[in-house]
Amino acid sequence: MPLQIVRNDITKMKVDAIVNAANSSLLGGGGVDGCIHRAAGPELLAECKTLGGCETGSAKITKGYRLPCKYVIHAVGPRWRDGNHGEREKLVSCYRTSLALAKEHGCETVAFPLISSGIYGYPKDQALKVAIDTISDFLLENDMTVYIVIFDRKAYQISEKLFSDIAAYIDDTYVDAHTDSRASQLRRMQMLSDEPEEAIFGAPMAASTKSLDDALSQIDESFSEMLLRKIDEKGMTDAQCYKKANIDRKLFSKIRSDRLYKPSKPTALAFAIALELPLDETKEMLMKAGFALSHSNKFDIIIEYFIEHGNYNVFEINEALFAFDQSLLGE
Repeated sequence: MPLQIVRNDITKMKVDAIVNAANSSLLGGGGVDGCIHRAAGPELLAECKTLGGCETGSAKITKGYRLPCKYVIHAVGPRWRDGNHGEREKLVSCYRTSLALAKEHGCETVAFPLISSGIYGYPKDQALKVAIDTISDFLLENDMTVYIVIFDRKAYQISEKLFSDIAAYIDDTYVDAHTDSRASQLRRMQMLSDEPEEAIFGAPMAASTKSLDDALSQIDESFSEMLLRKIDEKGMTDAQCYKKANIDRKLFSKIRSDRLYKPSKPTALAFAIALELPLDETKEMLMKAGFALSHSNKFDIIIEYFIEHGNYNVFEINEALFAFDQSLLGE
């Protein structure tokens, strides 16, 4: 999965480079900055003293020294004032410059904190959106695995409205699936008995535009075959699909080369989201992989919420899944 949100201590991440939320002096400070300097040892500070500081919105790179990573990229994020003083542009620049430095130094794996979201006061939900949007744009054109590292729940926040809307949808959907009283069943049966036959069994089938041969061929279609067919029908390239799904190229190659490949449920759903399938087609694709959506599963209900609301951004969906302690799409 090219972009992952993880809960961890960034100084313990075994990646090619970690990003330090630094101040403009690059000489250490509080928060993430202080933790990284302490873990790296005095050699890091000695090298930082030779760099001559760094402008806000930019970044510089050093060795990792006693850290498990090869490099530390020191990014200087903006202090939050009111959102009207170029804070977003400078924060976007931090991520872009850091990713460019990582690419320049041959890094395949990079870990970021949520830059500026600590003592610099950038609202956490907005800082998260900048991080997700900027990194995902980069990954559309580049092969790299990027982690957004969250130390604890206090450091992570999606928008309050989105969280509340999803929580309400979960409550409503879960209740509907689990409170089917005998009285409710009888009322529903009575309603059905009053309906005309066409409403119950459906109107006579209209002539299908799909040929019988096509319909029959899709009965025995595997997940891999359905995926490749849908990619063609949507006019997408393979790369456009797997990048939009937040799926690694190597995993996609396995799926493409093995018609009987059985993906995990999050992987199958990631492709359905990338293809922007409606709910019925999403369920069909899941069935090909041997899974189904359930209203007794919070993960499934959150996916359904986003499909029903027409939001097919896999990275935004993963933000919400992480906030509700669920597995992420693409895993």
